[in-house]
Amino acid sequence: MPERFYVTTPIYYPNDRPHLGTAYATVTADALARWHRLRGDDVLFLTGVDEHGLKIARRAEEQGMTPAAWTDETAGWFTDAWAALAVTNDDFIRTTEERHIRAVQRFTQAIYDNGHIFKGEYSGWYCVACEAYYAQSELAEGASCPVHKSPVEWLVEENYFFRLSAFADRLLAWYAANPGVVVPESKRNEAVSFIRQGLADISISRTSIDWGVPVPWDPDHVVYVWYDALVNYVTAAGYGVDDETFAAWWPSVHHLVGKDILRFHGIWWPAMCMAAGIEPPRQLVVHGFLLVGGEKMSKSRLNQIDPVALAADVGVDALRYHLLREVSLGADGEFSYEGLLARYNADLANNLGNLAQRVATVVGSKCGGIGPAPRPAGQGSRLSAVAEEVVREACIAWERFAPHDALAVSWRLVRETNAELEVTEPWKMAPGPEVDAVLGDALEALRIVTILASPAVPAAAAEIWRRLGLSGAPDDPGRAARRGGGLDWGGYPGGLAVTKADPVFPRRTTTEQSLGAGKR
Repeated sequence: MPERFYVTTPIYYPNDRPHLGTAYATVTADALARWHRLRGDDVLFLTGVDEHGLKIARRAEEQGMTPAAWTDETAGWFTDAWAALAVTNDDFIRTTEERHIRAVQRFTQAIYDNGHIFKGEYSGWYCVACEAYYAQSELAEGASCPVHKSPVEWLVEENYFFRLSAFADRLLAWYAANPGVVVPESKRNEAVSFIRQGLADISISRTSIDWGVPVPWDPDHVVYVWYDALVNYVTAAGYGVDDETFAAWWPSVHHLVGKDILRFHGIWWPAMCMAAGIEPPRQLVVHGFLLVGGEKMSKSRLNQIDPVALAADVGVDALRYHLLREVSLGADGEFSYEGLLARYNADLANNLGNLAQRVATVVGSKCGGIGPAPRPAGQGSRLSAVAEEVVREACIAWERFAPHDALAVSWRLVRETNAELEVTEPWKMAPGPEVDAVLGDALEALRIVTILASPAVPAAAAEIWRRLGLSGAPDDPGRAARRGGGLDWGGYPGGLAVTKADPVFPRRTTTEQSLGAGKR
């Protein structure tokens, strides 16, 4: 049955252009959103930028601009990048928007009114890049940030605090009642272990800067940037503005987050929701890092890669496919340009692209360019049984947030179809029922593959679909759930003109371009 599917990315700091690590998270969320639209779900896909805080204020000052003027410019870097990567977000939130400021103040006031916020003084080691405090025991060598390896600062100021310590038992009960609330399981266990070690109350306001959302009952304070940012997820769902919309979308939300921000999303955020009197989020899907030379990609380490430049080089679909297929969601993955081209040639050029090309060629030479219908399932077609298994396993993989596995199993149908053509050699057959049967099955397998592949390679899937003579698009909303024309065997009607054209994925060599062209 169709459901509501609300998926979010972290909101990104617009202090520099997006890098491949942020593109990885955003393209992954986009593929999940595309899949759920395919199966007919009502989808809300949110991404955005986190514009408040000390890091942004300092970066703007370096540029000789006000924070507002600076973020007006830099937010566009992200909207432009996501458009270039075929990202289909339904909403893009900026934390400087009036709707978000109102939501933060209402959310904070609710927690304050419920008795979970108090005033005190805080002192501690603060990382500007993380916008987070760290205990002495958490610091890396040389009193540096454990994430960025940059120096931390000792800050002392009057703050408002959220009484996080009061929510330890409720959080543990929530985790126990919802065993799949964080995936993979190792990250769930990490969050539970952190809670069991004891929770300290957390600072949620600042007086040392004014670039932030004013605390509603004390405008001398602004809301701490991480607290402010987390509220974006309910802002977009209509919190405090549209109760009916909010009830429809919350808490059926799936947060896609990096493993470095698990503490904020897996502990702070559900506790904040409980304190405000709303349900915690349904699920956190935690991804690993894209590594370059064994190190996390980040702006501070100057090892980031520009995804827009890379997509302009290898193609948007090629980059999207590599990001989704190469790394199992939840694990770290090493990125290299050579690895990208190897995956491109193996999976896209030699398998999917080759299949589309050879089928169109043989239909042109043996069937007068008109595609024959496939054989009914179970009536002589080996591929129909393969397709049934592939569809079942791919659907399960998408549902468990495993694009890597979904694409791997989908490409089994590509390989099996190519293998079937190698065995039957329809190019050597005389025109007639026998060649029609072989090519009809191949066309049907290709039709199913384009639907399964469309969340990863939307442009290529649409082009192959067009070449098969099919109407509509492979990623039409609800297509995966349709009877006839969906993922069931037998949807290719036959009698359609099949177009032969240049390869969808021409082969590439490693000498055509270098990784350095995409580096900043």
